[in-house]
Amino acid sequence: MNNGESGGAGDYIAIKALENGVTVTGVTRGAENRFLHTEKLEEGEVWIAQFTEHISAMKIRGHAKVLTAYGEIESGKQEKK
Repeated sequence: MNNGESGGAGDYIAIKALENGVTVTGVTRGAENRFLHTEKLEEGEVWIAQFTEHISAMKIRGHAKVLTAYGEIESGKQEKK
C-alpha cells in the first residue's frame, strides 16, 4: 500500500464508521501542525484516505474500524460484554 515514497507518504488507510458521526481529520506536517480537512461519516460509510507530502497524521473520533498495511485497529469506546 506504499508507492515507495519516503516517510510513509503514499500509504492508504480505510476507515469504516461503526456508528453515526465518526470524524476523520487530516493533520498537516511541518513546524506547525494544522487541521487540513475533516470528514464526517455515518454508520457503514467507508472513507479511503492517503498520506501525502502535506498530510502526516489523521485523527479519528468515534467508533470506527481502521485498516492499514500494518494491520487493523478499532477506535472509540468498546461496549462491555
